[in-house]
Amino acid sequence: MTEYRFLLQKKEMRPDGRLPHQIRPVRIEKDFLKYAEGSCLFELGDTKVLCAVSVEERVPPFLKDTGCGWITAEYALLPRATETRSPRETFGRKGRSQEIQRLIGRSLRAVVDLSALGERTFWVDCDVLQADGGTRTAAITGAFIALKLAVKKLLEKGVLARDPIREYVAAISCGIVEGEVRVDLCFEEDAVAEVDANFVRAESGGWVEIQVSGEKGPFPWDRLEEMKGLADQAISTLISLQKEVLL
Repeated sequence: MTEYRFLLQKKEMRPDGRLPHQIRPVRIEKDFLKYAEGSCLFELGDTKVLCAVSVEERVPPFLKDTGCGWITAEYALLPRATETRSPRETFGRKGRSQEIQRLIGRSLRAVVDLSALGERTFWVDCDVLQADGGTRTAAITGAFIALKLAVKKLLEKGVLARDPIREYVAAISCGIVEGEVRVDLCFEEDAVAEVDANFVRAESGGWVEIQVSGEKGPFPWDRLEEMKGLADQAISTLISLQKEVLL
């Protein structure tokens, strides 16, 4: 076994009673919205994200007359998604929200053949109803489900000639808390983590994006490998859950 097995035995319990390698309970309600082409409510523990896909028969100017489509995302926290009220981003997204919505868009485009979309834009709206850590990774995992549902609907209607989705994709957070590698950090852990990371992986095993920061100082490469090992296992579980809902 890999080296992180020792880390799983260092501590008995986390704030919510999990072991270091365990993700929080997952709940997925597909077709949550009546009018969206695809939607789901994705819950990871106490983090709840509503993901909806809308399809427009046009593309950004840089793709006009190319025959290719586009996938883009918007991400926002509802005012009382957190312990204290956050103002609505009425006059433009904050820097954090912009960063996250670009990550969601990149993650979905990585597993889609854009030429099979035709000149259409798939808008993916991810609204955090309740935040308890891992909102961006929950948004990516739920957004893929909503996208897959939207594509299925368009295939059934004959709008799309072939399935543009090449493979599944999901994401999970990971970090080091009190010297211990843990996967799927809740807010209580995330707030004190020495290292904070987000992993996005496709079903085939290729990594779409890895974001890692030493919140309280540098960290050695082998700790990143330990986080990657736990994230890899967790993402495999999430993709299996996606398939249970979609197949």
